[in-house]
Amino acid sequence: MKKGSNSRPLKICLLTYRGNPTCGGQGVYIKHLSKALADLGHHVDVISGPPYPHLDDNVRLIRLPSLDLYNAEHLFIPEKIRDLVRPLNLYEYLNVCTGSFPEPFTFGERVYSYLKKHRNDYDIVHDNQCLSYGIGRIAQKVMPTVVTIHHPITVDKHEDFKVAKNLYQKYRVLRWYSFIRMQLKVARKFSHIITVSEFTKKDIAKEFSLDENKFRVVHNGINHEYFYPVQNGPRPENTIIVTNSADTPLKGLNFLLEAVAQIRKKQSVKLTVIGEPKKNGIIENLVAKLGVSDVVQFTGRIANEEFAEYYAKSTVAVVPSLYEGFGIPAAEAMACGVPLISTSGGALPEVVGDAGIIVPPGNAGALAHAIMHLLNSPEERKKYAQAGIARVQSVFSWNKAAAEVVEVYREAIDGHHRLS
Repeated sequence: MKKGSNSRPLKICLLTYRGNPTCGGQGVYIKHLSKALADLGHHVDVISGPPYPHLDDNVRLIRLPSLDLYNAEHLFIPEKIRDLVRPLNLYEYLNVCTGSFPEPFTFGERVYSYLKKHRNDYDIVHDNQCLSYGIGRIAQKVMPTVVTIHHPITVDKHEDFKVAKNLYQKYRVLRWYSFIRMQLKVARKFSHIITVSEFTKKDIAKEFSLDENKFRVVHNGINHEYFYPVQNGPRPENTIIVTNSADTPLKGLNFLLEAVAQIRKKQSVKLTVIGEPKKNGIIENLVAKLGVSDVVQFTGRIANEEFAEYYAKSTVAVVPSLYEGFGIPAAEAMACGVPLISTSGGALPEVVGDAGIIVPPGNAGALAHAIMHLLNSPEERKKYAQAGIARVQSVFSWNKAAAEVVEVYREAIDGHHRLS
């Protein structure tokens, strides 16, 4: 690179095969990282498949349409049947019909075709855990490319397989996660891999058989526009809040429900779950089985602007996950000044530090004990609330994350030019 080029603005292309910012951590990551990069003065485009992200005005969105077969308005059915004339679309449709998840592969093929024509528009491409063959070819043949791997999807596969009840369900799990074979191969093609915690770095390196020297750890930030302490008087007593994907086994909500069932035998308690369970799904059935429907409230989807108020109405927050590659809900709760109880699943201890109580994952009794302890210890709650706010302010900033990501970009660009 030329002298002085380490300070020039970069032309950055961020990739995400689905960018919905209201569902899943990857959409949140793209939304806030792209804005923070633009705020630093870089030119940022986001190429996304549907559902598309909501981006800052200074970030350009390039839409790469797919069949969008998981859209509730035309679930598993193409919106326009004539689209099936295209071979890639037909491949996507047939694979969805047979229970696999083809979106990462098909997005990669579409974005490879696009970037071959626009290779001079960008200095760097940044893949958001798509890890498709097409993006692997971009890294090898087109331009410098880095990837963020949030956590090893192999963990989700193992957990879903474990809870499958019969051979058909186990087959469906294996079929759905068949894209992992592709991701394991493609991950080896990147010179630089960004991940969000030291724990996840070691886990991904082991699961993907990768050299740890390829990794750069960049912690996620927290959006303080939506997550902040609300000052509106004392918090209600004996109220718990949890925000996670209700029916995803890895999120451990079943263990928190079992803990609530234990607690209510000894004292008053109320649990608010931000989200909604599937009809007749694992969580809905467990609530009925435990007889806790009168003390458990599911909010359904809420607006970003409502999160701080919900946290303000809670005595404690709980993150019961069996595994988290980072654990954004833990950092968000701390940012809102809510005393936190978290499991030690995955990277959560790295995120929480000394600012919360940490218990073993998958242990309803340990959760119940910790929750009752905090519900009945107002001074300790105050201590953890203050510690959580301080930790988030010092460690989890999107501006800091963007600056560190740019350092990785410059390393990758420099390495690519040396090899050219």
